[in-house]
Amino acid sequence: MSCLRLAEIMSELSHDSVNRFLLREKYTPQDLFDEVKEDLIFVGGTASVDDSVVDKPYRDLKKTELLGYFWSGKHKRTVKGLNLITLYYTDIAGNAYPVNFRIYNKQEGKTKNDYFLEMMREIREWGLEPAWVTGDSWYSSLENLKFLKNEGVGFLFGVANNRKVSQEKGQEVQVQTLEIPDSGLVVYLKEFGWVKVFRQVHPAPQRLRSTQTTHSARVQASP
Repeated sequence: MSCLRLAEIMSELSHDSVNRFLLREKYTPQDLFDEVKEDLIFVGGTASVDDSVVDKPYRDLKKTELLGYFWSGKHKRTVKGLNLITLYYTDIAGNAYPVNFRIYNKQEGKTKNDYFLEMMREIREWGLEPAWVTGDSWYSSLENLKFLKNEGVGFLFGVANNRKVSQEKGQEVQVQTLEIPDSGLVVYLKEFGWVKVFRQVHPAPQRLRSTQTTHSARVQASP
């Protein structure tokens, strides 16, 4: 949302006053957490990581800080915009709020996985104790899985179809080649340990007028 659009919605504010407010205030991820923490049960919930791109097709890369090219799930291609990484928390009563965030900044030399680990460490420092963490395949790196395992947190992440696992030592195969029942299949993930994988079925888009489905896998480990 632009300063101009916000001023249109809130008629008592001017575009300039909104802009000055944003320039003056320096809000941090913890400020966001402090706004919602009174409504959350801290123990036993689920933290979910995801990222989205705020399209900025007409902005000049040289004149706009934090602007870059990122893969967009909406457009199914790389687009110019801002990449927002958000950590959501849903407590055991069903209350759900964003509790941490990062805006991708290539000048920091960090990956989205680096930001994820930072956010997880921060929310635990702030007192949140999720029992589970979920995310798509982008966040299923070994480093992330090992961190969660060491923290005693269960996880459910997407994994790439070519991720290698084994049912018997020394016999690695791509996860997409496995026959995975609805109840899941226990396999060994190299350099990590035993996990359970599930096959996720995605209905084909209606515009294709097809009954075909696509598949992806999700990997789970309990705390």
